Amino acid sequence: MYYLSKPADADDVIAAFARGDAPPLATPPTDFAPPTLARAEWEHINRVLADCGGNVSEAARRLGIHRRSLQRKLHKYPPAD
Repeated sequence: MYYLSKPADADDVIAAFARGDAPPLATPPTDFAPPTLARAEWEHINRVLADCGGNVSEAARRLGIHRRSLQRKLHKYPPAD
């Protein structure tokens, strides 16, 4: 097993580390491409809009942009990756 059931006290945690029977972690993939700035902006706008329950005026206030600017951005298609 690679986990401790809760509640676990300090002795259980130390014993789990002492066992050391876990295999080494795999190396992370090297072909990861971070999202573009346009994609990150689009995702952030949609996250804030969802937090506001779809209220464009409130989302624009939270984003610090004019409501009409936000509406223009929302009418565009999401950027291609």
